[in-house]
Amino acid sequence: METVAHRPLPLGQHFAAFAHLCKPRVNSLIVFTAMIGMFLATPGFPPLLRFLVASLGIALVAFAAAALNCLVERGIDARMARTRWRATARGDISPLETVTLALLLGAAGLWLLHAFINDLTLWLTLATFVGYTVVYTLILKPATPMNIVIGGASGAMPPLLGWVAMTGQVSVEPLVLFLIIFLWTPPHFWALACYRRDDYAQSGLPMLPVTHGVKFTCQHILLYTVMLAAASLIPVSLGMSGWFYLTAVSLLDLVFLGYAVALCRAYSDGLARRTFRYSIIYLTLLFAALFADRLFV
Repeated sequence: METVAHRPLPLGQHFAAFAHLCKPRVNSLIVFTAMIGMFLATPGFPPLLRFLVASLGIALVAFAAAALNCLVERGIDARMARTRWRATARGDISPLETVTLALLLGAAGLWLLHAFINDLTLWLTLATFVGYTVVYTLILKPATPMNIVIGGASGAMPPLLGWVAMTGQVSVEPLVLFLIIFLWTPPHFWALACYRRDDYAQSGLPMLPVTHGVKFTCQHILLYTVMLAAASLIPVSLGMSGWFYLTAVSLLDLVFLGYAVALCRAYSDGLARRTFRYSIIYLTLLFAALFADRLFV
């Protein structure tokens, strides 16, 4: 791995740089889906204090995992235009500082879950942390172009964590929410990898558009989008949601499928970029529709 020279920053800039390593934009969606899992798990509204503490605990562990991911990949990040601005890639924060701050955050999050929520949530959150930082980042990502398919399991855990935080047990409903995000992750990430394929080729990571080409990747985007559309209807069949969610998710699926088909028929980087952006909107609105259906219908 490439080493990056350490360049000390003033204290305020130091903490701001570390905050960026925690990937707040990405993790805001993770915490949002965990919160929806909490709402769906309880009749009415979940207990406010329990809801806030569980959300904070899950968020802190997610922040720690993101920061350690940036540390492990600092040499790769330095070679990519998309990530070379990160503090670890620029050498603004030392590895020891990053590890220390990340472990403090992660430990605080796990302690909150242990002390105020339940130990099943703690262990599942810890497993998610290990799955992302070790199994995905260290093992799968540099080893196989299907890394995001297997590694996506970690990113699919938050709604299950939220559900377990409220109920103390795993049931079929949160597993369906897990499945939806698990199938959403490959088309979401592969769309990004397609229009950033030169970056990934420069990094040396075996991303699918680099190893198998854009056409092959777009075919897989379509395949997973079809499976995602089917999985997105399961909450209706289980009675988790009703007509409002069914209407909303059907429209969301049609648009996502339209993007996937268009990529296969006439690929362009601009279209891949729009597909990636829509995928974020898709997941946000899908979980918002689950919440709205549960609350208002």
